[in-house]
Amino acid sequence: MPNQAFVLLESGQVARSDGGDPIVPWWSFGKTILAATALRLVEQQRLSLDRPLGAYTLRQLLRHEAGLPDYGAIAAYHRAVAAGDAPWSVEDLTAHADAVQPLYRAGTDWTYSNIGYMRVRTLVEDAFGDGLEAAARALVFQPLGLDNVRLALQPQDLVDVQMGSAHGYHPGWIYHGLFVGPLLKAAILLDGLMGASSPLSAQSLAAMRETHALPQFATPPWTAPAYGLGLMCSLTQDGWAVEGHTGGGPGTHLAVYRRTDGRPRTAATFAEIEEQAPVEIAAVDLLA
Repeated sequence: MPNQAFVLLESGQVARSDGGDPIVPWWSFGKTILAATALRLVEQQRLSLDRPLGAYTLRQLLRHEAGLPDYGAIAAYHRAVAAGDAPWSVEDLTAHADAVQPLYRAGTDWTYSNIGYMRVRTLVEDAFGDGLEAAARALVFQPLGLDNVRLALQPQDLVDVQMGSAHGYHPGWIYHGLFVGPLLKAAILLDGLMGASSPLSAQSLAAMRETHALPQFATPPWTAPAYGLGLMCSLTQDGWAVEGHTGGGPGTHLAVYRRTDGRPRTAATFAEIEEQAPVEIAAVDLLA
């Protein structure tokens, strides 16, 4: 893969790495951060997983079961991003996505929805009383001893970030928030978050791992894909289980995954490519 980097942690220590430690966009790996931050607020009784929020619950938002559409398939969205336009307002986004009426009754189906996670961000910020970066730092990053991870808000926040072909990209197009940071820190975050010293309670970790099965996405390297609360979970083709998240946007993709079969190994892979499968396969190969 062109312009790639990877890191493998074993028992929390770097076992293998290549490509340096670039600062990269974490794309949808930010959903794992959002879910963890929301669950910390649930533990503090500042949010509820199952209290109705109109037609859906926070749990359904986090597991993509709320019936909200996505904006990823909207042609006008991609044209606007490619043209370097300023991000739409939330009202314009809602209109473009036709997000007023639900696709189905919440809890009865599954649709990957960045709009759903945009609403999670709003819930987190309202409950915490500050912006998403401050909430994630206080509730997730600091307990894990993480620094050098930030929320990009303007194009100038990406000048030191490896963006591939997406020069001048406006991070505001990622409505749930675009975290950026060193690739190693992504691996450390997942390893610590899902490990024995997690800032999350055992109950919260169990909730994250309660999944919606998605057999329609069973393509290499996955044989039994499923989605939890901000967490992609699957068996690999060799029969062992992983959890984590893939992320991608214009010009780059990354995959951050951890084995869940007792071997404490976590891999993060990144490449300047337009497809997600190669970084997922590379991560699984590292974890084998």
